[in-house]
Amino acid sequence: MPVLYPPSDYDTHGNLKTPFLFWCTLLLQARTWFVLVLAAASRQQGDAILGVFYPDRDNFWFGLLPGVPAALAFMISGRRHLYPRLWAAWRWILIAAQLVVLAWQLILLWQGEVLTGVTLALLVADIFALWWLCTSRRLRDYFTINRE
Repeated sequence: MPVLYPPSDYDTHGNLKTPFLFWCTLLLQARTWFVLVLAAASRQQGDAILGVFYPDRDNFWFGLLPGVPAALAFMISGRRHLYPRLWAAWRWILIAAQLVVLAWQLILLWQGEVLTGVTLALLVADIFALWWLCTSRRLRDYFTINRE
C-alpha cells in the first residue's frame, strides 16, 4: 500500500491510526448503551433518566440493537490485524447499522413523533455519520490491513 498519509498517522505496525470521527460515530451508534450505563450508574434516578430519553420502553430495547456492532468494533479495533477479513467487512456492518438507525428515526417521525431540537440534531448527526462511513477514504484505508 503506498503511503498516502503523514508518518505520524501510522502506528508501529504500519497500520493507520484510528480516525477521531470513527470513535465519534461509534459513540453515536451506541448512544442507547451510553444512556443505559448512565442510568445504571445513577441508581436512584436511573428509571427517571431512561424515562426522559426513552418514554416508550420498546424504543429503548430496539435502540440497543444498532449499538451492538459499534460495541464490537470498539473491542476488535485494537486487534484488527488478527482478523483482517472480519475487520474489512466490519465497515459494511457499521454502515448497515447506521442505515437501520436512520430508517428507524425516519419511521418514528413518519408515525408522528414530535420533531424536537434533540431529535433533529440526532437526525442530522446520523445522516452525517452515514455519509462519512460511506465516503471517507481514510476510514476505508483504516479498514484495510497492511499485510507487509
